[in-house]
Amino acid sequence: MIQRKRVVVCAGGFLAGLCLCLAVRASAEPLPLKRAVELALTHSTVTGIATADMQHAYSAYRESRNNYVPQLVLGSGLGKSWGFPLTLEGSAPSIFNVNAQSALFNPGLQQFVHAAKSEWQAATIQNKDQRAQVIQDTVLSYTELGKWQQRLAWLQDQEAAAQKLEQAMAERVKEGVESQVEETKARLSVARVRLRVAEAQGSADVLQQHLAKLTGLKAAEIEIAQDSIPAIPPLAQDDDPVELAVKNNPAVQAAQEHARAQYLRAQGEHRTLLPSVDFATQYARLARYNNYDLFFKTFEANNATIGVAIKFPIFSSVQRAHAQAADAEALKAKRQAEAAKNQVSEETLKLQRAVRQMEAAQEVAQLEYQLAQSNLDAVETRLDAGTATLKDIGDSRMQVSERYLALQDTTFELQRARIGLMRSTGELDKWLQGK
Repeated sequence: MIQRKRVVVCAGGFLAGLCLCLAVRASAEPLPLKRAVELALTHSTVTGIATADMQHAYSAYRESRNNYVPQLVLGSGLGKSWGFPLTLEGSAPSIFNVNAQSALFNPGLQQFVHAAKSEWQAATIQNKDQRAQVIQDTVLSYTELGKWQQRLAWLQDQEAAAQKLEQAMAERVKEGVESQVEETKARLSVARVRLRVAEAQGSADVLQQHLAKLTGLKAAEIEIAQDSIPAIPPLAQDDDPVELAVKNNPAVQAAQEHARAQYLRAQGEHRTLLPSVDFATQYARLARYNNYDLFFKTFEANNATIGVAIKFPIFSSVQRAHAQAADAEALKAKRQAEAAKNQVSEETLKLQRAVRQMEAAQEVAQLEYQLAQSNLDAVETRLDAGTATLKDIGDSRMQVSERYLALQDTTFELQRARIGLMRSTGELDKWLQGK
């Protein structure tokens, strides 16, 4: 009779879970992890800002480089002259004029161009780091949401079983077989399961809303597809993630490239004190009403000049001070790059140790869950034989539930540590793409 009740309870829980799954599937299509990441990279404000910074750095590089391309200006200096034809904003009065100039030899500008290029490369690398951050956030949110959804399904079955046990215990109390304390304990078990259901539902709702903001979808449209999450490879014993992180981490690479840009900029400030040569040419169409024929021996309406402007800086205390300030900025950037390298090394080492620890913890949690499940099976066998009580079955189920939840939490923490380690070593995108 007891065995039949247990089968009915299991069947009822299975049907309830099946109905819930059908209702969810009717309202949403499964969202694969890769698709979620693609949507997050498209809609994320973080990647948008990083892309804008990269475009700004590229434009600054082109601005510096294009100083070697002649800049052409067409204009006019129309005006009436009384007496000697004075200049208008530094140019002779003319009907119209054409000016072109560019750098030919400029040691300072050459270094500034190299510095701008390094800043562009640093921004590009920083964009990769921001992209990895969005991927990590999306993968962790997606995985954790899957954990809470699995927990909800588990807890719903546990809640149904706990309610059946509470009813059975209440009947035994009425019959005088069990004490009132045992009924209170059964009610407490149901209340604990409901508390965990509320906790799981709340966490799932928050993560679903977070994923909705990341991907641009509605929260109701997000359904986790567990089979779309690639298997996380175990950490090999001979791996050296610290060295790999220092070599491949985008944050370290961006800091080093920025330090190089600051060094080149400082060199450019010093080389500004060296001689430079610029190309310049000008054409002007002059008019007689500006009195050119009165003050010059001959008058020519069409006039042109082409040549080079050579500068020999002799002394500039302002520029020297500016160059010294640039040296300080370069030294600061170098130290910041070293600090970023040390920080990534320490964080990677911590993540590596955390992975080792969580692997051991997961093994312990797995064995504890297996033992609890074996104990529950034994108690159910004894219950069928009449040598165990409802209290024994309730305690065993509670222990199985505790061990299952602990195993779930430990498994997710291991996943979190491995995903963080893969981001640090630059392997997160490869893992997501299955390479």
